[in-house]
Amino acid sequence: MSEAVVTASSPYARVDVLISEEQIAQRVREMGAQVSADYAGKRPLLIAVLKGGSVFLSDLIRRMDIELEIDFCRSHPTAMRPRPRARCTCVHDLRANLEGRHVILVEGVVDTGHSVRFLLDLLSQRNPASLKVCTLLDKVPCRRVPVPVDYVGFPIGDEFVIGYGMDAAENLRQLPYVGVAVPNAKPVESTK
Repeated sequence: MSEAVVTASSPYARVDVLISEEQIAQRVREMGAQVSADYAGKRPLLIAVLKGGSVFLSDLIRRMDIELEIDFCRSHPTAMRPRPRARCTCVHDLRANLEGRHVILVEGVVDTGHSVRFLLDLLSQRNPASLKVCTLLDKVPCRRVPVPVDYVGFPIGDEFVIGYGMDAAENLRQLPYVGVAVPNAKPVESTK
């Protein structure tokens, strides 16, 4: 599959494949093996950041051969005027107790680092034994806040990516690959 089906009302002309379904499957298999080796005998808690990290988490845990637990959280940026720096709030908190647990925050994509920094600060207050970040995509050129990223599937540029859990206005999350949406060309305005 080289491009997604895009409707006439879509703001995108097409979706080009950046990372194929096969490449993702291979890399997730490798990451699952690595995390399993690193956490052997520790029963880690993997926390997917909703919504983008949910597809990655689902595939990742099926490639792990150790005991583990999962949970979900979601943060959202808060509106500020003026915006001296981005702030977030937690809109879906965890059910699990983190005290003394080995915790892995699972993201679909890490870009500016603001939401990951917020979540790391929030989770570290709950006294986990360890706290690491695992992401499918790492957009290093977009980073505004330094954050540790311990497991990276693919480093990418500043492309606007969709598919494999990432969305464009809640659309196209279901694509089995990571794609780049190519916008429709703007109509040329008449000079008459």
